[in-house]
Amino acid sequence: MKRTEINRLFAGIDPGRISLLPVLDQFHEGVIITDTHGVILYMNDTQVRIDDLRINDAIGRTVTELYRVDEGTSPTMTCLKTGKAIENLACYYRTHLGKVVNSVHNIYPLRAGGRFIGAICCITDYKNIEQTLAAVSQTGSPRSVSTFGVSPLMVRTKPGGNGTRYRFGDIIGAHADLLAAMKAAQLASDSPSPIMVFGETGTGKEMFAQSIHNHSSRKNRSYVAINCAAIPENLLEGLLFGTSRGAFTGAIDKAGLFETADGGTLFLDEINAMSPGLQAKLLRFLQERKVRRVGAMQEIDVNLKVISSVNVLPHFAIESGSMRADLFYRLAVVFINIPPLRKRMEDLDRLATHFLDKANGHLGRQVAGIATDVMGRFKRYTWPGNVRELEHVIEGAMNMAGKEATIQMHHLSVPLPMENRRQSTAPSHARSADGGGRFNPALSASSRDPARSDLTLAEMKTRSEIASIQAALSATRGNAAGAARRLGISPQLMHYKLKRFGIDRLDFRENASA
Repeated sequence: MKRTEINRLFAGIDPGRISLLPVLDQFHEGVIITDTHGVILYMNDTQVRIDDLRINDAIGRTVTELYRVDEGTSPTMTCLKTGKAIENLACYYRTHLGKVVNSVHNIYPLRAGGRFIGAICCITDYKNIEQTLAAVSQTGSPRSVSTFGVSPLMVRTKPGGNGTRYRFGDIIGAHADLLAAMKAAQLASDSPSPIMVFGETGTGKEMFAQSIHNHSSRKNRSYVAINCAAIPENLLEGLLFGTSRGAFTGAIDKAGLFETADGGTLFLDEINAMSPGLQAKLLRFLQERKVRRVGAMQEIDVNLKVISSVNVLPHFAIESGSMRADLFYRLAVVFINIPPLRKRMEDLDRLATHFLDKANGHLGRQVAGIATDVMGRFKRYTWPGNVRELEHVIEGAMNMAGKEATIQMHHLSVPLPMENRRQSTAPSHARSADGGGRFNPALSASSRDPARSDLTLAEMKTRSEIASIQAALSATRGNAAGAARRLGISPQLMHYKLKRFGIDRLDFRENASA
């Protein structure tokens, strides 16, 4: 219905006399209306039931008082500060009484006479969405959606819609470097220019990639992701470019991921693990925007957004030979650096709270918090696995907590190293004799002897592995890619082991030239 038709329908009716609150009380979604300060002015009956609250306890309180959030993590307060709508935000929240709710939020600013007066928040309990999806799967008809009062748009927040789960609103943190990375990603989301995301393992590179897709005009098209390090080289080309019947024994006409993602976004995770030959073919696609299936003669025009990621600094990857320089320049038109968790420890508290609430939801627990000494240990740890490691540590501890109200030190299934981990991430056997964090290849052989009788089997295996890596690096004058080939491992795995053992390949280059 057009606006003019709506105006004719309500001609002669004073809008101020239209009572909307009784209508909102009938909604299957929860509804909260606040003023510009976040004070709750109205909460419908559905939201009262969702939160297990009494209406008199809610009205007149701020959202930060009623729920365990602060102004930085509350989506309602974010809407009030920015004046911008927040749509389809999947999140967990906890009431001040301890109830945990898994929900989807849609929050819109309210204006009257051109004046900003507050916000209205529509909340869908995820249980209703799950019921909706079950009904759709049973009937095969999207019409069953209306039974539960959930719109088809809301249903797409469940994984499987466009292939994504995350939006920028799901990224937790307020560190300046993180916010700068998010801002850059948002600005570049609608551009056709390729984006490269750099970050250590577990920092959330794919979360960024999915958020970029969902922030763009391509959000209703496919998002396709592939981990280049997880697919053997002989299969990766066919997966990316597709195959043509007769190209090789058993080959069939099959579209590759470039074609599948046409009109949408293709995320190439750990692009530095791709072989140089395949990198050359990728470079040609980026230049021509055409793909040729393996064994085919014809080229196919493809229009897509390319996002890639690397987990090592690009200039190291280029120097080691694991990435072509020309491919890097083409892929990194926009370069986004995600800071590791150890560089944004001020976000640790809100991340821990978020993961606690999330785990409470899917584990069916009511763990209220984390003990002070445990949080102290968290803050003294360097988190080499970053945000992903934090989430797994918290989830593991909650499995051990049972019905206890807080996570205690004895609940940690993987003990975290003490404070000295903040001084150096290198294991003790990989540090130089002067106590520094760099590896010294001149350490005596006896100090690394894998046959020492006082070592455990695991320690002997580790030291033997270190000795093999040292030998390979010495033979290749510090060339990590060459050392990886000598050892029969991938360049990515080599870089991981160098980082794990605190080995600096440049030491071997210096040692060779000395």
